[in-house]
Amino acid sequence: MRKKLKIWVQITIIAALYTALSFVLAPYSFGPVQVRISEALTVLPLLAPWPIWSLSLGCALTNLIGAATGVNILGYWDVLWGTLATLIAALLTYRFRTITFKNIPVVSLLMPIVINGLIIGYELMLVFGPQSLGMFVFYALSVAIGEAISVILIGYPLVQMLKKTKLFKTEA
Repeated sequence: MRKKLKIWVQITIIAALYTALSFVLAPYSFGPVQVRISEALTVLPLLAPWPIWSLSLGCALTNLIGAATGVNILGYWDVLWGTLATLIAALLTYRFRTITFKNIPVVSLLMPIVINGLIIGYELMLVFGPQSLGMFVFYALSVAIGEAISVILIGYPLVQMLKKTKLFKTEA
């Protein structure tokens, strides 16, 4: 029972941290060109499966509050599509965590970058237009570059530090 409570507390803390980081850095978290620093947390599924739910909850809350307050210019559709992108990316990050190149989980690190680039890039193209392959590629690359900054420069070093702690240990 105690271990389950610890996991629920950690899920809540990570979701709150994701949301807080997104709003503290709101000018960079929303829009056609974005570096959502909170996306650095999307690599936490490298350590355990339960951050998948933390990230999905945090993203849903962030996008919902952002849409309700007008900060999230993509509106309520982003609650659905942004959260779905985060969920898929987190699931795939966890799924491919054992595939490494020189001890670096390259495939897992690429999941948030590629999935968010494609889904959010498409969403941005639909909202801002014009709806063309060129604009889709522009928005997809824009989001992917922002994700890469968060995931590679902040998220992966964070995971390396957290591996040395007991925070993500879930002994039976």
